[in-house]
Amino acid sequence: MHSRIRLQAIPEMFAICKLPPKARIPTWAVSGKFWSVTRTSTELSVVCEQSRVPSRAAAERNWRILQVVGPLPFEMVGVLSSLTSPLAKGGLSIFAISTFETDLLLVREESLEKACRILEKAGHMVFGCQ
Repeated sequence: MHSRIRLQAIPEMFAICKLPPKARIPTWAVSGKFWSVTRTSTELSVVCEQSRVPSRAAAERNWRILQVVGPLPFEMVGVLSSLTSPLAKGGLSIFAISTFETDLLLVREESLEKACRILEKAGHMVFGCQ
């Protein structure tokens, strides 16, 4: 049995952006309440507040964040699995980000309330879904 996880919905709308792998990190990408930048050999991936993303940017828009209330100890196992498995069974797509202290799940805005219901039914506590 997994631990009961507490999550908080962040009210802002977010976008997930894709830039070329050698692109400079744009200034619009690194400001606001939350942002994340990841570079791989095939892309520069940016998650930031949607209002900061230029309209011409290649982006998936209208995402909301459910943030695990942390910090979480590194020894704690199965956190993402306990969250993503019920959402997958419910047919919801997610984009996950992990940090040193916590995990964040991005879900489509139109799926937020459903995601919250699914997670609560799985035994988790979710705040700020309305």
